[in-house]
Amino acid sequence: MPRKTAAMSSPVPPSVFLPDDCATTRLGRLLARLLRAGDVVLLEGGIGAGKTHLARAFIQHKLGKMEDVPSPTFTLVQTYEADGYDIWHADLYRLSHPDEVMELGLEAAFDTAVCLIEWPDRLGNLTPDNALRISLSPHDDGRVAVISGGRTGLADALKASWVSDA
Repeated sequence: MPRKTAAMSSPVPPSVFLPDDCATTRLGRLLARLLRAGDVVLLEGGIGAGKTHLARAFIQHKLGKMEDVPSPTFTLVQTYEADGYDIWHADLYRLSHPDEVMELGLEAAFDTAVCLIEWPDRLGNLTPDNALRISLSPHDDGRVAVISGGRTGLADALKASWVSDA
């Protein structure tokens, strides 16, 4: 009987190449069509990877206008209201312990809002099990987004939308 290897037991997460900022904006708009209250998106990647750009595109699309959407680097959290629910955009870079997340009220928002979390490693054991993970990394002149997790079918729906919307 053949042994299962890691490659056999877990599928490779879908990835998309984002050649420029317009493609990153497009991904944010697709997310805006698919996410709903209770969805948490973990935006991973180094400084300048495109996390804030992706979150900004999502928020502006949900708001239906090109409103100024500042980075929450210094405020830690920015909230918006669209489609009858809150959108929480959090940048946890400056946090040093997961207890600080609880002070922000972010954990309670996981159930009722769409939460876009930059630097999600700061969540520690507070990371929701059903969070959608988008890891952004530089590639050639653009970036690659590796997409995994989320509620059942969300990553697959996002990938399928990306392909059909091209």
